[in-house]
Amino acid sequence: MSPFRHLVRQFAAFFGVGIVAAIIHYGLLIALVEGTAAHPVPATLVGYVAGGLVSYALNRRHTYGSARPHREATWRFALVALVGFLLTWGFMHAFTEWLAAPYLPAQLVTTGIVMLWSFLAHKAWTFA
Repeated sequence: MSPFRHLVRQFAAFFGVGIVAAIIHYGLLIALVEGTAAHPVPATLVGYVAGGLVSYALNRRHTYGSARPHREATWRFALVALVGFLLTWGFMHAFTEWLAAPYLPAQLVTTGIVMLWSFLAHKAWTFA
């Protein structure tokens, strides 16, 4: 398989895993904001963590097919996820607090930014 086709296949798998993680993330976000009147920023961070746990398991196996031992991959994944967590906080705070954007469109834009960061970081470092 050509390197380009391999990259496209990997990104497609990452995107599919991302949809599963996003359903969990957004489900918790909406449930917390709409069901308990939680503020969108902490609610999205709770969803981010839950989606991240699912993302690790599925990406390790289905996207990257990594043989890196869990003792190495988990801390690397956690570090990349921490940066993604901080990016999520920063963008959601900026969009919802400074720009007064509705939380769901803000989360969609934030998800796109963090998805690109995560794919590249995991490919180059976590599961390489």
